Amino acid sequence: MKSKYIIGGLVILAFIVFGAISFMQNNIAYVNLATAEKTHRVVQVKGSWVKSMKSFYDPQSNTYHFYMMDDNKTIMPVVLQGAKPNNFDEAPDIVAKGRYEGGVFQASDVLTKCPSKYQSKTGPQASAQTTSSSSVN
Repeated sequence: MKSKYIIGGLVILAFIVFGAISFMQNNIAYVNLATAEKTHRVVQVKGSWVKSMKSFYDPQSNTYHFYMMDDNKTIMPVVLQGAKPNNFDEAPDIVAKGRYEGGVFQASDVLTKCPSKYQSKTGPQASAQTTSSSSVN
């Protein structure tokens, strides 16, 4: 009878340990580029694509190279594993997930933020646009 409790307790303990490890691996902090450079861990950095600097796709290594500027105005080269993300040209903000290695931010994923695509037509900006256009007429 005691062996059933011991086995059950070990199974529950294994699930708790597995859940904690999974949570820690998926809990990725948002940091700026300077902090990403110091930590060498997988992090997420919010910023914007620096369109005035060189960007290109390398088909041999299947990587997209570009420059990113964070909220502190720090600029760093980024190498994304894969092609240029959808809506990259129109995105005002991006989030790069990866780590700093060898002088560049090695991104495994880049998310694009396109708020204008999802804005409400009846929100404060829509009423301000209606007011300004009606006062012009």
